[in-house]
Amino acid sequence: MSVHEANRMRRLPLYLFTILDNLKEEARARGLEIVDLGMGSPDQPTPKHVVEELCKQARITENQRYSRSDGEPECILKEAIASWYKGRFNVDLNPETEVLPLIGSKEGIAHLSLAFLNHDDIALVPNPAYPVHFNGVIMAGGILYNIPMTAEHDFKPDLWNLNKEVTSRAKLLFLSYPHNPTTSVADISFFKKVVDWGKNKELIIAHDLTYSDIVFDGYKAPSILEVPGAKDLNLVEFHTLSKSYNMAGWRIGFVVGNSAVLASLAKAKSYIDFGIFRAIQLAAAKALTGPQDCIKELLEVYKSRRNVLVDGLNSIGWPISKPKATFYAWTRIPPKFNALTSMEFTALLVKESGVVCSPGTGFGEYGEGYVRFALVENEEKIKKGIDRIKKLLTTEY
Repeated sequence: MSVHEANRMRRLPLYLFTILDNLKEEARARGLEIVDLGMGSPDQPTPKHVVEELCKQARITENQRYSRSDGEPECILKEAIASWYKGRFNVDLNPETEVLPLIGSKEGIAHLSLAFLNHDDIALVPNPAYPVHFNGVIMAGGILYNIPMTAEHDFKPDLWNLNKEVTSRAKLLFLSYPHNPTTSVADISFFKKVVDWGKNKELIIAHDLTYSDIVFDGYKAPSILEVPGAKDLNLVEFHTLSKSYNMAGWRIGFVVGNSAVLASLAKAKSYIDFGIFRAIQLAAAKALTGPQDCIKELLEVYKSRRNVLVDGLNSIGWPISKPKATFYAWTRIPPKFNALTSMEFTALLVKESGVVCSPGTGFGEYGEGYVRFALVENEEKIKKGIDRIKKLLTTEY
């Protein structure tokens, strides 16, 4: 007897990293050592004091029970998040109504679409994008409207010239700076323009601020909530501890901002999950309120890796710029291979060199012609990958 998935499932593209995993296994089967710069999965350990807090809190019986929105651990985490926002961005938040912890920001972003999109509602999604920005819209059954972003416009969406009929039907707009996958960054003046554009519009602006701490060369990532008047809009901002504190597997993040939006998102989540393990919540609070030297140390690791990768690729004739933020590098396919799609080039790179990157089309159709490298291998392996790529670039086909 056959099983038929829902039509919304059929609308989803194949998951990018499933394809890459298959390519890696084929290369390993041929005896090739893999240099995996594909998935943005941090390879550094969670700070010791955070792990110790988890172990301590996990032994307490009360923390092994269901999470409650008004419980003591839950309030401690929400207050820690509000305090972190005040210290980091000078943004005041009510921890009870303007802060919502999440089982990772990806979960919250997906459920935002589920909570608000009807089948005739449009979501505006700049493209290329982190996949859950558009996959969540598809899963919720909404109408996906891609806004193309190009290098010529610094990978910023042109909101100001969108069709008025489209914007009048739009219920959601996703933004994300520092940007994954393109590494583009934004300053406060850009966010001021977005807030001005959003005034008098009946839509939710959702900003994904995942990489606010992963910044280099003097750049500081602002919060859109720093803009005067931002809190008067239906505006929310997502964050996660996955990248800043190497807590990817812990599944802990949060969203802050408009209380009405957060209340509806919390309502949707209440039908689906039972909250976050309390020991993890208390360990996350320790991460946010404890010593921050771990982030400075992490930035030095990523900056050094960035320099090794970018300088190495440039030295072998593959032009690439140094990103000011995120732990990625985004670049066009080498001219020698510009007849290939990004997926075809990625497959060739893995097959011939064992170096894994992510094809641009995994982040949307406007990512075609690009690939993304994640700085999640040590410097020696990155150098080894550069040497192998050099052979690929100099081999006659």
